[in-house]
This record gives sequence, structure tokens and C-alpha cells, in this order.
Amino acid sequence: MDERREVRVGLIGYGFSGATFQAPLIASVPGMRLTRVCSSQGERVRRDFPEAQVVAEPSELIASAEVDLVVVATANASHAPLAKQALSAGKHVVVEKPFTITLDDGAELIALAEERQLLLSVFHNRRWDSDFLTLRQTIESGLLGPINTYQAHFDRYRPSVRGRWREQDLPGSGLLYDLGAHLIDQALVLFGNPDCVNCDMGVQRGPVASGASDDYFHLTMRYGARRVILHAASLVLQAGPRFIVHGETGSFIKHGIDPQEAALMRGERPGAPGWGVEAESQHAQISFVKGDLAVTGTARSLPGAYQEYYQRVFDAIVNGKSLPVTAREGLAVIKIIRMAMQSHAQQRSVTFD
Repeated sequence: MDERREVRVGLIGYGFSGATFQAPLIASVPGMRLTRVCSSQGERVRRDFPEAQVVAEPSELIASAEVDLVVVATANASHAPLAKQALSAGKHVVVEKPFTITLDDGAELIALAEERQLLLSVFHNRRWDSDFLTLRQTIESGLLGPINTYQAHFDRYRPSVRGRWREQDLPGSGLLYDLGAHLIDQALVLFGNPDCVNCDMGVQRGPVASGASDDYFHLTMRYGARRVILHAASLVLQAGPRFIVHGETGSFIKHGIDPQEAALMRGERPGAPGWGVEAESQHAQISFVKGDLAVTGTARSLPGAYQEYYQRVFDAIVNGKSLPVTAREGLAVIKIIRMAMQSHAQQRSVTFD
């Protein structure tokens, strides 16, 4: 019999990430209970989670004896100080991606977590996207052979610069830290650390001197002869394929995007009928050769499973299993982001050290 104990969770931040992703996914895991939420939107929190106590200050949440795990879902610049405060108080910590802004901050948090023997993880939920799960299974099956070209796009049409911190010229803001963190993490899961990085990034919306953060990037990671191309932009009205992957024996072409974020925004929850299931029109097209046989068809998408992240966090805390995403993996993403920024600033390729 599985003697599961309860994991009491304190959530700092109830903006888009906290309300759309963190709180609903935490609530979907049996044995996890949201006991405290730090937010200025008390009425919204009480409407959504009436059993959770709303507090005004992060320090009050972190000090609570009713919190075992602190989830940091605030602006990127506050990730490191809040995570440090929580670890110092003896709490396990989950940090919304990106992990930190700088490598030094991330390394300090990892050392503190190891010293205190606490769990520290980064919320890279798009490892459990329907399309990425399907692509990863396809690559690992060997149908495509050794991969020579991998392209991943995260394009949107958002012509107006909004007043959100993510779109202002602030430390840790911009598309590279935001969507880039997802694309980089997926690439590192598949291929590991690159030989070198080359990146072009910029501001394409509004006046040139608008002071907004980067809303475009084109990042190439080199692995010998293999090229991994990661691209995101904010002025793409008609998006092309999400993934274009070519190997020595096959190709994988995928349009559309995982449906889980849209479902969460509609108020749907994991476990509902059809959760994470893509429309058949978005299933990937796959072609491969095996001997004298050439095959072209559809790769049926695996269901997406964002809830798997917090299920595995629960199992790590209660049953001593491995974390779904380690802090060192989160820090590896920050390393690539910083290399990409250096590459753009110096207009050259940057070697992975």
C-alpha cells in the first residue's frame, strides 16, 4: 500500500503563470495541497482556491509551518532572491522558468539547496507538450536515423507591445528568456550541450528606440555537422511548421501547438476527457526509408501531460524519486541564453566552455 503523505504548497505570485499553470496543476496531483498564496489579487485567489490562505508578503508565506514546498511564479528578476529566502528557511523550491537571470545566481541556489539537502527544480513544462513528446519518441525510435537538422519555432502574432514586465526593457525580460528558455530546454534534452552558439536577436515591434525588450531571435546551436535552429518572433501572422526535423533516414514535419495552455486558460483541468489530445489535423507528417521500403504517413500525437511535472515533484519529495527537471538542467538553459546574448552583442559564434 502506498502510504502517501501530504505536500503542502505555498505559491508566490498569482499572475499568468501562477493562476494559469502552477495552481491548477498543483491541485491536479493527489496529495498536493495549496495552503498559502502570496498575491495582491486576494479576491481572485479566494474565488479559485477558497481553501488557500492569501498572504501579502512572500516572507510570511515562506515562514509558515503550513508550507513544505515554495513555488516561485513571479517576475524573472525576483526568482533568485525569493528562492534563496525559501531554501534558507528549509523549504523545497520550484522556480518558474527561466531559473535565474545570471549563472552566478543559479550556482548559488544550487549550492544552497545541496548544503541544506533540499529539492530545487525548474518548471520547464514544455517537456510534456504533445508535439515534443511525439517527436522525442520518434527520434529515440531510430526511424529518422541520426539527426542532421532540427528546427523548432515558437512564433506568435502580437503586434502591440503591452505594458507587462515581460515586454519591457528590464533584466530577464524579452523573448529569449521567455519562449527561448522552452526551446533551448527541449533541444538540450534531445542533444545535450552544443559545441558553439550563434544568435541574432532584436526588437521588431514599435519605434526602434521604443525601449522594449527583444521580440525576435534566431539561435543556432552547432553539434559537429548537426544544426539545431531555434526561432521565435512576435510578428508572424501565419505561422509555419512548429518542428522541422531531418535525419539520415527520415523527416518529421509538425504544425500547430500543444493544446494544454489554451485548455487551462478555459478553466479545464488535467484528467478531463481528451486532456492534452491534439486535433488530428495537427498530427505530424513523417517520412522514412528502411531498406528498399519508403514510407510516408502520419505520426499520431501522444497526449500532452503537464500534470506529470508536479506528480514527479510530489514523488521526489515523498518517495525519494528523481526530480522531473533538476536545477542544474535549468542552469544549463541560462548558460545557453547568456552565450546567445554574448554572440549577438559581439556578432560571432561563442564556443561552449
